[in-house]
Amino acid sequence: MRRRAALPRSAGLVQRAVPLLAAGLARRATSLLTALLLAGCGSLAVGPDYHVPAEAAMRDPAAAGPFQETQAQARSNAPGADAALSTDPLPPRWWHLFRDPTLDALVQEALAHNTDLRVAAANLELQQAALAQVRAAEQPQLSLSGGPGFGHVSGLSELAPGLSPSNQFAYSVEAGLSYQVDVVGELRRAAEAAQADFSGAAAALDLARVNVAAGTARAYALACATGQQLKVAESSVSLQKEQLGVVQLLHDAGRAGATDLARSRALLAQLEASPPALQAQRQAALYQLAAWLGRTPGALPAAVQQCAAVPQVAGALPVGDGAALLRRRPDLRRSERQLAAATARIGVATAQLYPKVSLGLSASSTGPAGDFLGRDTFAWNIGPLIRWSLPNTGAVRARIAGAEAGTRMALASFDGAVLQALRETETALSAYRQELISVEALKRARDDSAQVARQAQRLYVGGRSAYLDALDAQRSLATAEASLAAAQARVAQEQVAVFMALGGGWE
Repeated sequence: MRRRAALPRSAGLVQRAVPLLAAGLARRATSLLTALLLAGCGSLAVGPDYHVPAEAAMRDPAAAGPFQETQAQARSNAPGADAALSTDPLPPRWWHLFRDPTLDALVQEALAHNTDLRVAAANLELQQAALAQVRAAEQPQLSLSGGPGFGHVSGLSELAPGLSPSNQFAYSVEAGLSYQVDVVGELRRAAEAAQADFSGAAAALDLARVNVAAGTARAYALACATGQQLKVAESSVSLQKEQLGVVQLLHDAGRAGATDLARSRALLAQLEASPPALQAQRQAALYQLAAWLGRTPGALPAAVQQCAAVPQVAGALPVGDGAALLRRRPDLRRSERQLAAATARIGVATAQLYPKVSLGLSASSTGPAGDFLGRDTFAWNIGPLIRWSLPNTGAVRARIAGAEAGTRMALASFDGAVLQALRETETALSAYRQELISVEALKRARDDSAQVARQAQRLYVGGRSAYLDALDAQRSLATAEASLAAAQARVAQEQVAVFMALGGGWE
C-alpha cells in the first residue's frame, strides 16, 4: 500500500521541484550572465562594415542635380511648354493637385483595400517575424526537464555482484542555461542582414503604395478621357447626320447629285465606327479601376462610370530635383537595403572560419523519491563549449566567395535602379512637355478646321462650291477634334506618369 501511495507523492514533488530548481539556478547564474552579456557586447565583427560605396551611382553629383528637362524648359521658346514643370517639391499626396474629389476618394479607397498592398503588408510581417527569430538567438537560452520513474539499478552498477536492489520510486530534474558568445560577430551580422531585409520589405510596401495610387489615378483618368473622346465622337456623328439631312434635302430639290449623297453617308459610317471602340476602351479602364480598388468589375459609383471630363493639373507640375527623387523613391531604398543585407551576409559566412563559443550552466537533481532534492542528489556544472569545424574551410571559403559575389550583384542592381529611376523621370518629363506643345498645336488646328468647315458649308448650301469641299472640311474638323481629345487624354496620362516616376504617394 505504501508503494502505491508513493507514486502521486513523487510526481507532485517533481512538479514542485522544477520551478524551485529554476529559481535557484537563476540566482546562482546572475553574475555569470552579467559577464557573458558583457563579453557579447564587446565582441568583434568579421566581414565588412556596410556603407554605400563611393563608386555607387547614387553618389554621382550629376544624379542629385536639376533634371535635364527642367533645364531644357528654361531654354525653350515653344508655346505651351514654358510653364509645364516647376522645381517646387512634390507634395506627398500629389493626386490632390488634380482638385478632383472623386479621384481623392478613389485613391484613398485603393490604399485601404488593394490586394497588392495586402500582399506587401503580409510580407512585411513575415520579415518582422524573421528578424525577431534572429534576435532571439542573441539571448540566453533556458531549458527545464524532469520526471518521475519506478525501478531499480543493477547490482554491477553498485559494484556489488549478486546484489538485487529493491524497487523504488525515483525522480530526475534538470535545468540548463546557455549563451552563445558572439566572439566574431556572427549573430550581429545575421541581425544586420535580417534588419536590412525587414527595411527592404517596408520599402516594398511603400513602393506598392506608389503603384496603387498611380495606377488608380491612371485608370480613372483613362476612363474619364475615353468618356470625353466618346462625347466628341458622338458629337461628330450628330453633326454629320445633320449634314446628311441637308444633302438629302438638296438632293431631293435637284441641287445635289447622288455622288454627294453617297459621300455624306460614307463619312457618317466612318464616324459611327469610332464610338464602339472608345466604349470598349472606357469599359476596360473602368474594370482596371475596380481591380485597383479591390472591387468586382460592376461595383463602381455612377459618377465614375459617367465621367466625361479629363482630370488635369492646372499649372506647372512640382517635380523637385534629382536629390529629392533619390531620397523619395521606395525602389531605390529597397535596392539599397538589399545591398546592406548582402554585405552583412559576408560577415555571417566569414564567421564560419572561426570557432563558436557557448557558455553554459546546468544543474540537476536525481535520486530516490524519499531523498527528494537532498544534498547528495544535486549536481551542477559550468563552463564553455567550443565548436570548430576545421575540415570544412574549403566549403566555408566558397560560401564567402558566394556572399561577396552576391554583394557585387546587389551593388550592380542598386546602380541600375538609380539609373532607371533617372531615366524614367526624365522620359516622363520630356513626354509631358512635348505633349503640351502638341495640345497647343492641335487646339489651333481644331479652331482653324471649325472655321473652314463653317465657311465650306455656307458656300456649298449657297451653291458656290462643290460638296467635296464641304465634305473634306467636315472630315478635317472631325479628325482635328478627335486628335485634340486624344492628346488631352495623353496629357492626363503623362501627368500621372510623371508623379509615378517621381515616386510620391507613399508618405
